Amino acid sequence: MSVVEIRPYSKRNGITLTVVGASVLFLGIGLFLNSADNFAVGLTCFSLGAVSLILGAAKLLEPSNSFTLDSEKFTYRHRRGKVSVHWRQIQRVDIVRVNHGLEMTELPYIGIKLKSVSAILDTISPRLATGLLTEQRPLMMTATAQGENEDTLEAHLGLEFTPLIVASNEAANRATKEYTGVLAMFGHRSMMLDQYLGYHLYVPLDSLDRPPEEFLDVLRGYMR
Repeated sequence: MSVVEIRPYSKRNGITLTVVGASVLFLGIGLFLNSADNFAVGLTCFSLGAVSLILGAAKLLEPSNSFTLDSEKFTYRHRRGKVSVHWRQIQRVDIVRVNHGLEMTELPYIGIKLKSVSAILDTISPRLATGLLTEQRPLMMTATAQGENEDTLEAHLGLEFTPLIVASNEAANRATKEYTGVLAMFGHRSMMLDQYLGYHLYVPLDSLDRPPEEFLDVLRGYMR
């Protein structure tokens, strides 16, 4: 199969926001320095320009491609690093859904369930794992709410600081592998999210360049 590159929605308009933000920011500074009567206008321009400049710079720092799909694996790119997983290590993919009363509510994520969490722990960098741990806090709160137990969150937070022993992803036998530090924390978090939400890895929808259903069709085609 051909290689597919996914350019994220969040990357769009980065240059425009940066240029416009810088221009409005300098306009605000000019009004501050040269016209006391236009202080309120200058303050507004300065604030809007600063916000636009920061948002534009953040977009420019995002990777050009969020996903690369080829015949062997998919690679997820993040501003903190990248991680690759072979298709044979993926059990299923779908839009993440949670129970909300009597209805199912969709979350803005594509979920990827692995056959073993070691499939991602063996390739992810500690820097990326740290970034994802921070970004996944809303998911963690959602997951613990699904458990309907006030002690669930505290129990899982305590468990994250312990070593993690799982079946080795590289061994054909029943050998195990131990992870420590931030990789163990990320592994514990991934297993907790899988227990309550059904997936180990979560991809935000704004990292895609197409509707989620179309992206899922592409993933499943590679998995087959």
